[in-house]
Amino acid sequence: MKKVKQMDIVEDMPVSGLVRQMEGSGVFGAGRIARASRILNTMREDRQCTVFLGIAGALVPGGMKNIIIDMLARGYADVLVTTGANLTHDLVEALGHHHYQGQATIDDKKLRKQHIDRIYDSFMPNEVYEAMEGFFEKHFDALADESDISGFLWKLGSLVPKNKKSILKVCYEKKIPLFCPAIADSGIGLMMWGHLAQGKRSKIGTFEDMKQMMSIAWDCKKAGVIYLGGGVPKNYIQQAMQLSPKGADYGIQITMDRPEPGGSSGAELREGISWGKMSPDANFVDVICDVTIALPVIYAASQARSGASRPKKGKGARKKTQR
Repeated sequence: MKKVKQMDIVEDMPVSGLVRQMEGSGVFGAGRIARASRILNTMREDRQCTVFLGIAGALVPGGMKNIIIDMLARGYADVLVTTGANLTHDLVEALGHHHYQGQATIDDKKLRKQHIDRIYDSFMPNEVYEAMEGFFEKHFDALADESDISGFLWKLGSLVPKNKKSILKVCYEKKIPLFCPAIADSGIGLMMWGHLAQGKRSKIGTFEDMKQMMSIAWDCKKAGVIYLGGGVPKNYIQQAMQLSPKGADYGIQITMDRPEPGGSSGAELREGISWGKMSPDANFVDVICDVTIALPVIYAASQARSGASRPKKGKGARKKTQR
């Protein structure tokens, strides 16, 4: 057995140095964060591994947007599955609006009168929806002409203003497969529904993405999964892993949910072994922590270790891009 090393913190210590100290400790939450950083690097450096990133929860309102964009741009993930809410907040910022620091203890009745929407202590002016209405009014026909949700999202990314950073935009530009199975459950979904309710038509097929997602999972030589929160994104990836020839070889999960109620969001990664979603020999870790705390630390330490972007992988790794 390795000894638990007591952590030494020095002035102006870089994040990478802090995580090395956590690695020396090796136990509890510190040990798990250090292990997650190592696994993240291992997945990125394994050119046979296709990495599936699932994001749920209020990550864009929580300031995580640029980290996710950077992860996608630098090759830390090859496939993204997300909630419609995160894409909605991403689009809100791409259209020139912002989220603001607020207080969770504020009177929500006052916020209602001031037309401010609260996401715990992250605030957003309700006027953003007016800008979104104008955007979808202008681009509805082009968006509705896509045959599946993934194509719809790539089209949406192509319409993001050129000078704005965006999750939608980076997926379109890098040709990263982007899935959002519950897109109707979001502000973007409401915008599209508003036009459909007026009698307009859309070619977007709800189930068409399944073939593409399953094809990526089936064809990849090795798979890695990163779950930031749970919900639909996690389960969408999990079911693809279950129906692939073997489960994921690597896994990182950051969640605050508990496993005892039996929900997918709190289920430990090792539970997936029983379903065939995780390989029995997989290298994985569950980090029980707020994503907005753990992700910046894990990613910063990984950046210090790895450096430049990962080269594109061989044939089959990005099969989803072939339309």
